[in-house]
Amino acid sequence: MSAAFLLAIDQGTTNTKAVLVDGAGRIVLTASAPMTSAYPHPGWAEQSADDIWATVAAVIADIAARLDGRTIAAIAITNQRETLVTWDRITRRPVTPAILWQCRRSAEDCDAIRATGADAGIVEATGLSLNPLFPASKLGWLLKRNADVKVLADSGRLAAGTVDSWLLYQLTGAKRFATDHSNASRTQLFNTATLSWDADLCRLFGVPIACLPEALPSDSRFGETAAGVTTLPAGIPIHAMMGDSHAALYGHGVRAPGAVKATYGTGSSLMTLTPTRVASRHGLSGTIAWSRGARTAYALEGNITVSAQAASFMAKLIGLKGAPELSDLARTVSTSNGVAFVPALAGLGAPHWDDYATGLVTGMTLSTTPAHVARATFEAIALQIYDVFTAMEQDIGAPLEALLADGGASANPFLMQLQADILAKPVNRSDVAELSAIGVAAMAASALGLAAGEPAAAHAIFEPAAGTAWRDTVIAGWHAAIARAKSG
Repeated sequence: MSAAFLLAIDQGTTNTKAVLVDGAGRIVLTASAPMTSAYPHPGWAEQSADDIWATVAAVIADIAARLDGRTIAAIAITNQRETLVTWDRITRRPVTPAILWQCRRSAEDCDAIRATGADAGIVEATGLSLNPLFPASKLGWLLKRNADVKVLADSGRLAAGTVDSWLLYQLTGAKRFATDHSNASRTQLFNTATLSWDADLCRLFGVPIACLPEALPSDSRFGETAAGVTTLPAGIPIHAMMGDSHAALYGHGVRAPGAVKATYGTGSSLMTLTPTRVASRHGLSGTIAWSRGARTAYALEGNITVSAQAASFMAKLIGLKGAPELSDLARTVSTSNGVAFVPALAGLGAPHWDDYATGLVTGMTLSTTPAHVARATFEAIALQIYDVFTAMEQDIGAPLEALLADGGASANPFLMQLQADILAKPVNRSDVAELSAIGVAAMAASALGLAAGEPAAAHAIFEPAAGTAWRDTVIAGWHAAIARAKSG
């Protein structure tokens, strides 16, 4: 075993994890702390920025207490994306709750900007179609409506960034305010061609560039730990940062175009590398997968707002303890009996993009049972993936052969088999639960010259087994339900 260890921080929507990885990419220790979200108004979604940092400090302390003489060569950070944190550079205190990626509060502001005809220019610069998912409109919303945020911005004290930049600021004792290119590319303020904050976009959204972090390659040395901030000693380098979806793709070992990965979490992200910077014609986003020094890897991505979260939502709605019980119930029937569930519980993401769509269940009759609704919920998770996968094939102009799956819900074999049946393609599920952590640790190790090789996660393969008639019926019912859910 290598004597060099890397500590990967994986800060997600539902939990924060710390993973100690050795030089060969093997997981040595793990720690986890739960996160809670608040939904104070319809369409709003928030978390406490203080809680985000507190969970990070807690999992670091857990790992540090069990190091048993091991030395951490570097820290790597992977994080929930598109969540906006605002804080005072002087006090280091958050100004507002962190506005989650799921939050739609700025939808009307996006509509107003769209009415000016600015959307085409936004897509050209960022690869992202105007949407409240991205931090640009969230920050513009705060600057218009929150006096404290505006005062700090006017005085030059406002810091506004994604979760990675918040964690870096805290870990370095306020000495470093930076983000990486993968996270920056998800803000809708970053020009992915010039690799810089875009002055025209900042003016459009009413955001002062001065409040934004420095944007650096993903494998940069972002800073060092400060004394007394956590239980770790001072001087440990933070040597890689990546958004969680990007890190998962890297953790799958994908380094060239041709493979698609899907992360099954609260929401879902499908991502596939592209040879060059591209703009989607089918409701996807162009993005930066990662950058290593002067080399930038570009990708197409489709973001689903409510994915595995649909199962926990429906379980609670029909009186079950959680998603595992819902899955057990769903497996008691062979079809959904014509029932379709559209989990537009925070609007619809890719490739449909409707901020005002709401969830609905269709196709119920007197013969409908809770088991049919349960099965329809898991079908909905797989069907949303199908829609994005199909859009990727349309953008690329060629069929894609298989799907690489990861994330918490991918551990459910019933869901994975449904996915293979609906795609009519194999699904290769990673057997490594901490894939984002493995990916960002691998990037840090490579930057330090410690990597023993690229990560090679074991996979379980699910082959399609359902008939064409069943598949066609389910897809047709789903698209009819989507049409009803969309607000237009």
